[in-house]
Amino acid sequence: MTSKLRVLLSGPGLMGRKHIALLRENSDVHLAAIVAPERSAGVGFAAGLGVRCFSSVQEAIDSEKIDAAIISSPNPFHYKQAMPCIENGIPTLVEKPLTDSLETARAVVAAADERKVSVLVGHHRRYNPLLEIARRFLTSEKFGDPVCVLGSALFYKPAAYFASAPWRTRLGGGPMLINMIHEVANWRFLVGEIESVTAKLSRHARKFEVEDSAAMTFTFMNGAIGAFLLSDASASSKSWEMTAGENPAYPHFPEQNCYHFSGSMGSLDFPSMRFRTYLGKPTRSWWEPFLEGQIPIEHQDPFANQLRHFVDVVRGNAAPIESAAEGYRNMLVVEALVQAARTGREVRISELAG
Repeated sequence: MTSKLRVLLSGPGLMGRKHIALLRENSDVHLAAIVAPERSAGVGFAAGLGVRCFSSVQEAIDSEKIDAAIISSPNPFHYKQAMPCIENGIPTLVEKPLTDSLETARAVVAAADERKVSVLVGHHRRYNPLLEIARRFLTSEKFGDPVCVLGSALFYKPAAYFASAPWRTRLGGGPMLINMIHEVANWRFLVGEIESVTAKLSRHARKFEVEDSAAMTFTFMNGAIGAFLLSDASASSKSWEMTAGENPAYPHFPEQNCYHFSGSMGSLDFPSMRFRTYLGKPTRSWWEPFLEGQIPIEHQDPFANQLRHFVDVVRGNAAPIESAAEGYRNMLVVEALVQAARTGREVRISELAG
């Protein structure tokens, strides 16, 4: 397969248009079809691009030659739009979360495995070199064994964000599935597999059907523990979006951090990459000065990297980095957090795995 890949894009909304812009910049792909509801703004958007628009994924597959698909529709549509792609053997990139329920996520994983179709989940941060840079330090002698991790995703989403997509205010939306699932994916990659969680959710600030804020704790299988604060109703810069500098749409606070990793030998602030270590010192003690430094930072567009990886997967040159199975595991942790908040008890991830 050496010609341009013909790509179907479902859901030309906020994320969909980001994907479309990258597709149009990439010489390896051609945007062959857009799927959007009839009489929606997406229909006019597709017409303006000169791309055929269809009301269903299956209709697009039946009408056009499709080599790959990107599903960026609202969460409740992920399952029913990904399945026709899998059933037709079309490699698919599904925006996170994989689906809006564990049951349908398991079904997607099973179908992809059975038909041997590559399904990627759009955890785009995995393609940001910042994560690889951090992981190298966190697995080094300078850091030692992981002990504790602190994290935050504190930001304020404007009213227009919810008015443009009311599903974000209802079950199946909300910052736990839309935002926290990114943090879960990052922590699983950087710290290790998560064993159990506790959580407290709040709807106090926005009074929506879904939460607007959460406080959570994590126990990792390697013995480390962590704490995380999440809020989309908080006027703060302590978030990935405002510290990582990967998206120019957000103000950038390079002096701020969203994660702090503490190990038996040293610590790392992320994403500033400032570190402290006792390695090379005669003793480890709070009276002993650290050796301090800052790891050089490399900035790249993770969405562009993700698309290049997707092209490699479709052409058979790579295996998915963030597979459907990985996306399902991230959903397991988020569901455990929701259940922990609902029941007021610690929930083990193994309780939910199918």
